[in-house]
Amino acid sequence: MTAPVAAIDCGTNSVRLLITADGRTQIERLMRITRLGQGVDATGRLDPEAIERTLAVLREYREVIDRHGVQRVRMAATSASRDASNRDEFFNAAKEILGVMPEVISGEEEGRLSFLGATADLDPALGPFLVCDIGGGSTEFVFGTTEAESTISVDMGCVRMTEAWLHHDPPTAEELSQALSVIDIHLDDVLREIPNLGDAQTFVGLAGTVSNTASVELGLVEYDREQIHHLVLTRPAVEDVFRTLATESIEQRKENPGLEEQRADVIVGGLCVLVATMRRFGLSECLVSESDILDGLAMSLLANV
Repeated sequence: MTAPVAAIDCGTNSVRLLITADGRTQIERLMRITRLGQGVDATGRLDPEAIERTLAVLREYREVIDRHGVQRVRMAATSASRDASNRDEFFNAAKEILGVMPEVISGEEEGRLSFLGATADLDPALGPFLVCDIGGGSTEFVFGTTEAESTISVDMGCVRMTEAWLHHDPPTAEELSQALSVIDIHLDDVLREIPNLGDAQTFVGLAGTVSNTASVELGLVEYDREQIHHLVLTRPAVEDVFRTLATESIEQRKENPGLEEQRADVIVGGLCVLVATMRRFGLSECLVSESDILDGLAMSLLANV
């Protein structure tokens, strides 16, 4: 049997670990919210406390990796690290813990890996696919059937939109309108880069915003991957969750079954991206995928690419 590999996705909002030996069966899958990208938009630097929170999680992950006898590790750092002037300080500390240097991957590579992970267990007959990966600092859109044909990464995500536009608790109608308008401008770029996105037969949504929306819609008391993975969210359902959460305070949001408590302050920013995308592109459904860039990273290790 192939020795297990470990993939780590270090994003703006969360740090996730996947250990697998075949790319299909997970031995371990963990997620911790560390908010590494806290304030990066405003300062251009990673906050020392955010760095330490993230390093603490990497130490936890190193213990898990050692316990499972992992031979190869790949850690990808995305939007927050791309934008930070002091990322080397974080990267060097991470290498001391993991034994491998984190990789800063481009938005395009992030999109390619997300597409690889998200579509691996989907029937190509459902394609072409439009895959949307809503992160903390950026969102990737990828179009293709069996491989990524067109990819664009845009600087909007749940943390970035919240820090830039949603300042009240709950956000005002004017703030929500402004955020949606800014996202709509970004979607102009998506249309220019992927002019044939209207040909997509299946819209696939990835990452925490989408999975939490699904969990809230289902009213899940505890996270259940089996119930969320490949759930079809209708646009009315997404709009309903958006209206509910956007009009509640952070403390009220935490009472919603299915919503991760640590995501309560940024979920509305992420939903702005999801709602604006479905409205702008006339998308009636979103197929939720719990397989994403993390799975793509693991598959790249197993394929030695």
